[in-house]
Amino acid sequence: MGPVIDLCELKINSKRVGGIVLALILCAAATASSFAGMNQRLKARIGKHPFGKLADGTLVDLYTLTNKNGLQAQITNYGGALVALKIPDRRGHLGDIVLGYDEPTGYVQDSSFIGALIGRYANRIARGKFSLAGVEYQLAQNNGVNHLHGGPRGFYKVVWQARELRSADGVALQLSYFSKDGEEGYPGGLSVTVTYILTDANELRIEYAATTDKETIVNLTSHSYFNLAGAGAGSILQHVLRINADRFTPVDETQIPTGELKKVKGTPFDFTRPTAIGSRINQDDEQLRLGKGYDHNFVLNERGKELLLAAEVYEPVSGRAMQMWTTEPGVQFYSGNFLDNVRGKEGKVYHQRDGFCLEAQHFPDSPNRPSFPSSVLKPNERYTQTTVYKFMVRGIGKKS
Repeated sequence: MGPVIDLCELKINSKRVGGIVLALILCAAATASSFAGMNQRLKARIGKHPFGKLADGTLVDLYTLTNKNGLQAQITNYGGALVALKIPDRRGHLGDIVLGYDEPTGYVQDSSFIGALIGRYANRIARGKFSLAGVEYQLAQNNGVNHLHGGPRGFYKVVWQARELRSADGVALQLSYFSKDGEEGYPGGLSVTVTYILTDANELRIEYAATTDKETIVNLTSHSYFNLAGAGAGSILQHVLRINADRFTPVDETQIPTGELKKVKGTPFDFTRPTAIGSRINQDDEQLRLGKGYDHNFVLNERGKELLLAAEVYEPVSGRAMQMWTTEPGVQFYSGNFLDNVRGKEGKVYHQRDGFCLEAQHFPDSPNRPSFPSSVLKPNERYTQTTVYKFMVRGIGKKS
């Protein structure tokens, strides 16, 4: 994947009111560690288990992927949701680091898109309208006056067809769905596949592909909420984040981009150096007020079809760290501002800012912004997108 910029070990002074004071220590010595040395190597495997039943009697399954180092991902074919992701901390103790539910009913009733696959169009489209080839299309306005995440059903309230796979990299689950012409107001019949691969290099790789029989728009992503301290462990504000973006897209009062690509330098959106998520989140800043925290698209510095490092996150207590790599031009950083007493797995309650999302994507409202990277897909073309979450630990031997 190329060179990696290590996040430094950080101390947090919790006594200072109004912020988090960070002191860099042992920066040069901070290194990533392989989980292979912490666990006895196992045989990579994938298993299928009943997850539950929907109201109409449809049976839903849960697939468990385990790599040779003991990392484990659980995925359901309802909404393609990532239900659990278990990785060790610096002491080798496995912990689940994604928010989720214990049964399908939670995902059916969910309004926070927890863990779900998002389509046809991730993020917002202004007033639910866009035009293609001179035809205006009206979508559902399911987020105030705007369209959000493909509509009230989208791809996150449907049952996907599942297929178990094995590859040289690890075990995989391929999910397929056909979205009919006119579904949720979108033109064209869209054939979609999403493949989750849990590699023996301790990566969760998500590969997206789609084809259409009529010109349409496509923007697929995963809406997993992460908490590297553990799902239900509390606030993510002490997580240390770096985003490879010198610019972001400011929004209006309805959270639609204004069209400006604003420099992050001198703003609370400057994560070009490792910074605690909570260190500036309560500053008196217009964009933070509009999003009730971070809920913004960051314009990644390097574009193209290559897989490039987009972001790094480090949780100093557990020692868990995550890198995000993607082929997409943008990433939506969302600080869980609208989580509100959500009862999740094992009865744990998720409160505001108990999870964060890093959603690889084309920019919000791209269909109405010709200056943004195009999200148009035509017949005989193939949409592809790859996002990789790579996991490691730092400071092995330290007490958590």
